[in-house]
Amino acid sequence: MKGCVAMARYEFATAISCMDGRTQLPLINWAQRKFNVDYLDMITEPGADKLLTEGDNEVVEKIKRKVTLSLDAHGSRLIIIAGHHDCAANPVKENDHRKQIRNSVKLIASWQLPAQVIGVWINEKWQVHLIT
Repeated sequence: MKGCVAMARYEFATAISCMDGRTQLPLINWAQRKFNVDYLDMITEPGADKLLTEGDNEVVEKIKRKVTLSLDAHGSRLIIIAGHHDCAANPVKENDHRKQIRNSVKLIASWQLPAQVIGVWINEKWQVHLIT
């Protein structure tokens, strides 16, 4: 689903992010402010942006099942894929993360789920930035 992400309103959104606890609250707070969501279903994997683009099919299918459950059970219509600074499981430069995030957005969009898919980068100050 395409459109102006700032204008959307969702009760639930779904985040695919790293398990790194430093990213959780900034991502939740950002999603609540940006989209006025009440809840954010968290699907966490170490280096999630890398796993989606370079992981084996079994891991990707496991993530897809969790995303589908969030959409089906909670009516989530927004999927956020996040990468972050200082990722232990994916210690690459920011530009590499951003490329992985964009590719992850394309992959998730190819699943043709009834949800908008966006990517975000969480920087060294734990600030969330939309990737276009």
